[in-house]
Amino acid sequence: MKAPWFRRYLLPGLVFQSAVIAGGYGTGRENVEFFLSIGPTPGLAAMALSTAIWSAVCAVTFELARQFRSYEYRSFFKRLLGPSWTLFEVTYVLLTLLVLAVIGAAAGSIADETFGLPYALGVIVTLGSVALLLFYGSVTIERFFAGWSFALYGVYAALVVWSLMRFGSSLGESFAASPLEGSWVVNGIQYGGYNLSAAAVALFTVRHIQTRKQAVSAGLLAGVIGMVPAFFFYLAMVPHYPGIVDATVPSNLILEALGSRTFQVLFQIVLFGTLIETGTGMIHAVNERLAASRRERGLAMPSRARPVVAAVFLGIALSLTPLGLIDLIRQGYGTITWGFIVYYVLPVLTVGAWLAFRKRGETRGAEGAS
Repeated sequence: MKAPWFRRYLLPGLVFQSAVIAGGYGTGRENVEFFLSIGPTPGLAAMALSTAIWSAVCAVTFELARQFRSYEYRSFFKRLLGPSWTLFEVTYVLLTLLVLAVIGAAAGSIADETFGLPYALGVIVTLGSVALLLFYGSVTIERFFAGWSFALYGVYAALVVWSLMRFGSSLGESFAASPLEGSWVVNGIQYGGYNLSAAAVALFTVRHIQTRKQAVSAGLLAGVIGMVPAFFFYLAMVPHYPGIVDATVPSNLILEALGSRTFQVLFQIVLFGTLIETGTGMIHAVNERLAASRRERGLAMPSRARPVVAAVFLGIALSLTPLGLIDLIRQGYGTITWGFIVYYVLPVLTVGAWLAFRKRGETRGAEGAS
């Protein structure tokens, strides 16, 4: 993890993926809402579109951040959007609260359904772990994100291989019976749009990147790295379509169908870790923004302030978790995604792309003028 190539090419994507995973992605609920609910084939097409959007936006974002030397979202969006950058921050803060609520609801549901523990205990342990990890800062967060991402890939790969061995015979029939039609373009744009807040989370890793080639490569890889676990999960879910569409925690339905209590517990333990990753990443981006503001005034941000910021966000999120996992995703994500498309996706792929790939942006010497 200390190798320069790892930090420049893979770490941004792993942090991006860690921020994307959240409670909806990790439990499979987002896979259902945005992809599988419209049918196996249209859902797969929507997933491919979302991946392309992620890769394109991350590539431009990382190159712009390299040129601007903007490693937190405040300075980045001030350069990209000018005075209207605050519109992005408002949308980001609202999404952070929503994501934290989804994480809490997912943790509570997993604790209840998998371990037979009180719903509230799952919420408190997960969100409390987020506050603890934030106390130790960027280096510890990077190490945790990278290490846990490999654990996530391992259990997701095992899940899809095992599931396809057991139920894969019906996979081809499911895709064949599902024509490419419906709202797959809209769903792909929506899912790609709101999840791109994770690119803002990954900005602090861009400090390792030195050239345009590294930035663009890391960005293109980030979209793929971010979607690979969802793709694995999707293949495991399709044989259970359409019944799985109504499952609160789709991962539990698949795990119970496999019939291994040991693997079910292992998968959910790893999933708990990914929920902690996402919550940590979202709030860490806010902490980095506040720290940068203080540095501009010649002040340092006290280490104790980081968990205090976390406590404020987590306290508000706790009040939203009773709404439940399905309603939070269905009603919240579908609405807020358009804010990110307007304030981030469109500007970064137009003005941002022009700024990023002007000839003078290639060299270090030109970065100060960019």
